[in-house]
Amino acid sequence: MADSEPEAIPEAHVGEKRGFPDDSEDTHSKRPKVDDDHENGGPAQPGAEEGEEGEKAEAGGSDEEGEDGGFAEMMKHGLMEVDVGITKYISDHEGFSGILKERYSDFVVHEINKEGKIVHLDNLSIPPDVEETPEVSEQPDGPDVLTEEQKTQLEELQLFKNKEGSVSIEVLEDSKEKRTQVHKAVKTQFPGLETKTEDKDGRKFIVAYHAAGKKALAAPRKHFWPKNRGSFCHFVLYKENKDTMDAINLLSKFIRLKPNLFSYMGTKDKRAITVQEIAVLKVTAERLAHLNKCLMNLKLGNFSYKNHPLKLGELQGNHFTIVIRNITGSDDQVNQAMTSLRETGFINYYGMQRFGTTAVPTFKVGKAILKNDWNEVVDLILLPRPGAEKEFLVRCREEWAKSRDPEAALKKLPNKRCVEGQLLRGLSMYGKKNIVQAFGLIPRNNRLMYIHSYQSVMWNTMVSRRIEAFGLKPVEGDLVLRGTTAHVLSAEEAATHSIHDIVMPLPGFDVIYPSHHVGSGYREMLEVDGLDIDNMRHKIKDYSLAGAYRRVVIRPTDVSWEVIQYDDPRLPLVHTDVEKLENKAAPVFKTEGKYRALRMEFSLPSSTYATMAIREVLKLDTSIKKQTQLNTSWFN
Repeated sequence: MADSEPEAIPEAHVGEKRGFPDDSEDTHSKRPKVDDDHENGGPAQPGAEEGEEGEKAEAGGSDEEGEDGGFAEMMKHGLMEVDVGITKYISDHEGFSGILKERYSDFVVHEINKEGKIVHLDNLSIPPDVEETPEVSEQPDGPDVLTEEQKTQLEELQLFKNKEGSVSIEVLEDSKEKRTQVHKAVKTQFPGLETKTEDKDGRKFIVAYHAAGKKALAAPRKHFWPKNRGSFCHFVLYKENKDTMDAINLLSKFIRLKPNLFSYMGTKDKRAITVQEIAVLKVTAERLAHLNKCLMNLKLGNFSYKNHPLKLGELQGNHFTIVIRNITGSDDQVNQAMTSLRETGFINYYGMQRFGTTAVPTFKVGKAILKNDWNEVVDLILLPRPGAEKEFLVRCREEWAKSRDPEAALKKLPNKRCVEGQLLRGLSMYGKKNIVQAFGLIPRNNRLMYIHSYQSVMWNTMVSRRIEAFGLKPVEGDLVLRGTTAHVLSAEEAATHSIHDIVMPLPGFDVIYPSHHVGSGYREMLEVDGLDIDNMRHKIKDYSLAGAYRRVVIRPTDVSWEVIQYDDPRLPLVHTDVEKLENKAAPVFKTEGKYRALRMEFSLPSSTYATMAIREVLKLDTSIKKQTQLNTSWFN
């Protein structure tokens, strides 16, 4: 999960318990060569209902665990690792059991930026050049510009406690100089507030309103931006139990900007504590810092101004701090497993997050798209399926199965922005005979996620065959990268390489395949699915697969670990950046305790899944289905 793991949570199941964070979505359908799907570097996933988490944050809710009562029932129909080609291990130590992600705070992710530095939130101060240069002349504030009563009203407005949405300050000594002083005093003392001058019955008032309030759009204000200041404010975003797009939607709502003015190097999943760099166009650090007073489970800091935005995939990777609770392994077993992880690594499988949590895996939809079977695509997404779901989704599916009326099915959905809603809206607009056009209403990256999921199952399956056939020894016919071009190894060349050099292709029209018998397995698998390896170009350009290459084995860096003991299962076991900023004491671990946990740290390049590293340590199925079973027995 080099970030949090590329996610493939399908349809409308955001917000439900996931066993692990997701790394990111890749966008390599037409980008051959190296697979750099920059975990956590992609878009919101299908079903991500924009703003859902944002509303909770605004109301002050934390949604610590946020499980639906029917989640365990739903997961009875979920996928296991074997269903997506994950079958092999490369270490010979004995596995042991433990619980992953019992709490979201057990999974902490820090980005590693393009300079190779781990990103931390450790400074909340404003850069010295941050204050917006006012459009009016600089004048010193007079001692009595604002009365104490006005300051109290303005503070309540700043913290969203003022129901009126504005504060009016009458300017008794009406002069431009006096009005300037009041404007400046409000903006300086109450960041986040805007001001305008109004005439009421021949009297002059300075009206203050919140930048994120209802009146903000009624009085747009052009802000002066110094030429010597970089156009982009970069900052570090710390978030708890909230995915990146939810966080950005919330920030954009509070400062009245479109979300697309924010840029980032990778998306981070909800169920974790994550720290990443964000950039936004022409918003001051002062204005952003003010949000720290208003938002729950988010913190902004480490502000700086630069002349460039951030781009997906620019990050070098992610640093993980992970707690696996209630472990059964002895200290010797743990040390052997972690030593193997540090020295040999793990199979670079695509993790379970990529394939969805419901009875209809995303790769099945992807296969139907590639086969140009659009009726099957609609059925897979809209027809009833086994397992527990939110009641409105059940009603929507039942209505579609009964009437095939998109407008009638749409009426069953309270939120139309999930994948089901977007597809139904498309069918309503374009008609049931124009499915391709209707499907196009789903955001492009979400549509591509389905076919990338299919590629990922193929890759996992073929890599398992490669490990089964040849183990960790490079052999004649294996592939290595020379630059971004794949090269087939001769027997002599194979002797000079290690397994860490070997890559395998994701199927596509612009890759080559290993020349040994495992390589021919790609053609066989595609034929079984009704696809032609020699014709991976789709009638619709978006769905043509160029393919990519991905390393078979990854070795983490900066690996460290300790076994800790504790009595209270609710006790946080990681010292977070915010706790350090607030000078809160680090967790103190007991020499003896009721429970034992493995606390591990390591760094991974982008496009790799931390859950697959954990799988190699535990020798345990990491699927949410399996982890739900473990958690159920643990809590009972």
